[in-house]
Amino acid sequence: MATSGGKLLRRPGEPRRTNFLELFFDLVFVVALAQLSHGLIQDLTWRGTFKTLVLLLAVFWIWSFTAWTTDLYDTQRPAIQLLVTATMLGTMLMVVALPGAFGERGLVFAGAYVAIHVGGQLFILVLALWGHELQRRSIRVLFWFGVSAVPWLAGALVPGTARVILWTLAVATDYTGGILRNPTPGMGRSPTSEYPILAEHLAERYRQLFIIALGELILVTTVTLSGSGFTAGRTTAFVVAFGGTALFWRIYIYRAGELLPGAIGAARDPDRLARSALVTHLIMLAGIVATAVGDELVIARPLGHTQPAWVAVILGGPALFLAGRVGFGYAVFARVSWDRPISVLVLAALTPPLLFVPPILVATAAIAVLAGDSVADAARARGRPQKPPSPPS
Repeated sequence: MATSGGKLLRRPGEPRRTNFLELFFDLVFVVALAQLSHGLIQDLTWRGTFKTLVLLLAVFWIWSFTAWTTDLYDTQRPAIQLLVTATMLGTMLMVVALPGAFGERGLVFAGAYVAIHVGGQLFILVLALWGHELQRRSIRVLFWFGVSAVPWLAGALVPGTARVILWTLAVATDYTGGILRNPTPGMGRSPTSEYPILAEHLAERYRQLFIIALGELILVTTVTLSGSGFTAGRTTAFVVAFGGTALFWRIYIYRAGELLPGAIGAARDPDRLARSALVTHLIMLAGIVATAVGDELVIARPLGHTQPAWVAVILGGPALFLAGRVGFGYAVFARVSWDRPISVLVLAALTPPLLFVPPILVATAAIAVLAGDSVADAARARGRPQKPPSPPS
């Protein structure tokens, strides 16, 4: 088969590290996560939380799909640079529309989302893969994005609960297609061996996403303290919030975060492991968004009555992060560190009594659990040789 478009694919022996174009692209997601956490704090209810989750899934899917695109294609090519830059512009429009996505800006948000995915796949199909054996892969992806475009755009045209339902269907369609490798009538699903992934590059993109999320925590806490003014309580809450950020980094990177490239490279099915790691990073990302909400609430009002919804995000954010970290550790080592599920249970058990203490004490309790998890992790590995990655078979 002709390979006229194959020149845009990465070649064997080319640099596998992330380049400056991808780091530039990541900048918009710091603002996106900050917008999501700010939107959640404005509507800290079950309905508001669910709507924030739908928006987070949409934004995360753009980031993840772009990461897999730059893993497959040569980012030194002007055509791919144009594609990534255009995707960044579309994402910025979505970020601007985020606060009103379920209001008057729904069509901007959904329109930009559909244009990024459908337009991007058409661009790849015509310029990058036309006549190449991988064009069937792009057609499958385009088919699924075409299907999800219907509820995305239809939801943007109706208000209220109908939009929530249609957009939930749309984002579920996108993720189902990705997880099942885009099964398409008459074409089947994409084989996992269709094109090998670059373990070092993709793992580095995941780790950079996590750093972006921590950057959002730092942005929220510093802006909140700056706007609230220095008092003893607020400054203490700020220090506690920074401690949580540092512990998130320590718990993430220790062993599993460091060894992710080797785990993907050593896996019998690298594609499946890379997708599993993507899901666990999404869970950890959701935990960090919730934690950012909790940090903002605690810094703004460290003393006084703690509302139940506040306790939910202050403790639920770290719990979600730890739950995602459990899955991440299993993807790298094929085992579960039981101190992490125990830490999640401790956070759940602390919820009822912490309803009666000031917010600063709730945040301090969450940090204590994270610190205990980190210490247990270090103690378990003390004096033992570093284990190589051993992903599930």
